[in-house]
Amino acid sequence: MKNTSNILVIGGTGKTGRKVASKLIALGHNVRIGSRSASPSFDWDNPETWTEALQGMDKVYITFQPDLAVPGALEAIEELTKQAKRCGVKKLVLLSGKGEREAELCEQVVIHSGLDHTIVRASWFNQNFSESFFLEPIVEGFVALPQANVKVPYVDTDDIADVAVSALLNNEHNGKTYQLTGPRSLTFKEVIEEISIVIARNIVFTPIALPAYVNVMKQQGVPDDFVWLIEYLFSEVLGNPNNSEITNDVEKVLGRKPKDFLDYVKETAATGVWESKVENRA
Repeated sequence: MKNTSNILVIGGTGKTGRKVASKLIALGHNVRIGSRSASPSFDWDNPETWTEALQGMDKVYITFQPDLAVPGALEAIEELTKQAKRCGVKKLVLLSGKGEREAELCEQVVIHSGLDHTIVRASWFNQNFSESFFLEPIVEGFVALPQANVKVPYVDTDDIADVAVSALLNNEHNGKTYQLTGPRSLTFKEVIEEISIVIARNIVFTPIALPAYVNVMKQQGVPDDFVWLIEYLFSEVLGNPNNSEITNDVEKVLGRKPKDFLDYVKETAATGVWESKVENRA
């Protein structure tokens, strides 16, 4: 009989976590969802909830909200790692960000924890355009973003989840750090063009300076910590030339090519998520 593991998926309702959880469940593993609404509850803002969520778990998939680069993330990962060791957890798989120096400090905590571990560094997600802060401008048909000429090798959350599942279940990934990208690098303008062509709707793309973009977010009442994160990601991460580099780590782990951005666009367009609100009211 196949060995089953007890696995805590922190962020089990998020972009990658929900896919990791469903794939593990389909493979017959015992999965505990780590979220505020779950029972037992897991709340990053309340370390007292962590021990109960970790009890009885063999392995943990860690996603930190909103991002490992934010102030306070390092302390949280240090405390979580200590609690995981006390609870008898054997393995940690950490989702990190490619090219984020602050996130790499959190990686070091996991690497030096004495537990089996795998670090999964992902490039920006395809799903940022359908499940996150880029969705609304696309629906409205007008996208204004800074760093317009920077090329990003967007990676799909399906690929990230498959790599994370493999890392959780197979010891061959212990001690490894994987950098996950898609097969092509695209500018924001090229991204919007590809979406526009597939959904057969004109979406205007306009480059904007980062300070102006930050001011718009503040005027719209976007929370300060989220404004800080976006400013960090656009300046530090997108400003890092290494981040346009394409890797073959998805293929190395999974034995297949990563999903192309255009395939993601076609799949997502079929869900209707990018349809304009005007069309929906017609």
